Amino acid sequence: MQSDGRYQSGSELAGTREAVPAGDQLRQGGDAEGALAPRAGRRWWAAAAWAAAGLALYAFLVRISFGGRIDSDGANSALQGWDLIHGNLVMHGWLIGDATFYAFELPINGVIQLIFGLGSLATHLASALAFLIVAGCAVALAVAGSRGPARAVRGAVAVTVLAAPLLTMLTVWLLLEEPDHFGSSVFILISCLLIDRAPSRRFTAPLLCVILCAGQLSDLTVRYVAVPAVIMVCGYRLLATRKLRSGDAALVLAAAVSVPLESLLRSLMAHLGGFSMVPPRAQLASPRLWLHHLPVVWLNIRQLFGADLRPDTTLGALGAAFGTICLAAAIFGLGRVAWTWRRASRAEQLLAAAVVFNLGIYAISVMPLPSGYREIAAVLPCGAALAARALVPARITGELRVFGAVTAAALVALLPLYVAATRPAIGPSMGPAPGDSGSAPTAPLTAWLEAHRLSYGVAGYWDASIISLQSGDKVRIRAIDLQHTISPAGWKAHEPYWETDALWYDPSRYDARFAIADARGIFSRHTLKRSFGKPSATYRVANWYVLVYQANLLRKLLPPLKAP
Repeated sequence: MQSDGRYQSGSELAGTREAVPAGDQLRQGGDAEGALAPRAGRRWWAAAAWAAAGLALYAFLVRISFGGRIDSDGANSALQGWDLIHGNLVMHGWLIGDATFYAFELPINGVIQLIFGLGSLATHLASALAFLIVAGCAVALAVAGSRGPARAVRGAVAVTVLAAPLLTMLTVWLLLEEPDHFGSSVFILISCLLIDRAPSRRFTAPLLCVILCAGQLSDLTVRYVAVPAVIMVCGYRLLATRKLRSGDAALVLAAAVSVPLESLLRSLMAHLGGFSMVPPRAQLASPRLWLHHLPVVWLNIRQLFGADLRPDTTLGALGAAFGTICLAAAIFGLGRVAWTWRRASRAEQLLAAAVVFNLGIYAISVMPLPSGYREIAAVLPCGAALAARALVPARITGELRVFGAVTAAALVALLPLYVAATRPAIGPSMGPAPGDSGSAPTAPLTAWLEAHRLSYGVAGYWDASIISLQSGDKVRIRAIDLQHTISPAGWKAHEPYWETDALWYDPSRYDARFAIADARGIFSRHTLKRSFGKPSATYRVANWYVLVYQANLLRKLLPPLKAP
């Protein structure tokens, strides 16, 4: 209504918009519908292209995984997933290591096993799927805010940084085999995605609390990396806007509440008879050691990104140089966020904060070791997303430029994947593998035990659960520890304190009638004879001795030793 009391006409309210005849309106409506149809078609083609790229990446990852190895660490995780998916939701009886992987890797193992059964095949497929999910989250963060071909280029750059470490077998075992903290980064990445895409929605804060709680239940790395990163970034934005009643305040509260909530959930599971775990080494080192840790941390970073030349690096110096370039790109991405902090997006700030907290807390803790790169595994996907966002603009224009950028990015991403997937399988490390159960070195022993109907026995850790996995749990080998004593026998056998189920050692449930001795290790046949007595029969199978007894060996086991 105008000041003189008159109403404005429809044409006046529309500004410069004029009345359109009915026939023209019909034609305009048809033109709009015609414009929407190609747009919808392009979206379907884009979705199909992303799906095809994901399937291709998964195929490469499965092939690379089969060129590696599975050891008893991975086998125990597979057995835990099998137990979880068959109804043992609180993991009753299990004594797990310093990270449970309860909310990510174990369910993935269990679901794949429901389809393919318990065995090496399912374990390789599950580990490749876990890597694919982490890579998908990193790519989603990398492409956020970009459009058209720039999304494809950013995604290819992120995959390149993630694939470069796969040129080194040392990093393949960390990233693509048994759970070893890399999968835990999915909780960090999903938290960043959620906050970046929906910072002020009503469901964001409660959902974030659930995600962080699940992540901490799986791996306390999430508590020391994701929780402080969210509190710092959202707290900074809260102070900048000076609005206490805002989405950022709710996110800070959700992250803080997730810590006692996870402790409460863990206590409830313990009350219900759930798993116990070895306490993680979450301790600060003496301040005088912090500077001495820095060269070790830098070595771990280079190992994590495949920038450290090793004998098992495919392509040799060229492969290490490729990893060095990817590491430099990640450092550039981190520096760009620091330089443009006020203008950086929420996702960029959260990723950068996660990298800084992971490296900083690791450097001042007691954890830094020359092979401790697994403790900073989350730095790799975070760095990959930051590198892609820093190197590739949000839009790429010009047909020639688009074609060149997409082609070059795709070829560079395919290079490490193809080279890693086509290299020859390596020799065994710490027991089983390479590849599936048909090529694993313990396969002859597994087949011999099945043929002679020996179904329950004991062995050293690295020769135990891997045989259970290879046989599909038809032959069950339970790990034992040996302790040297001054008694006449000289050795005593104990239940282990790491990655085991206490129910396995109940003599009223199971009857263990043989022990496996490694001809090359501490679990020799002479050591086992001193622990269990003289066997009724001894057989040589490849690199092992099988000692058969007429008594249940579980009755001679002592309680677990304390964890060192």
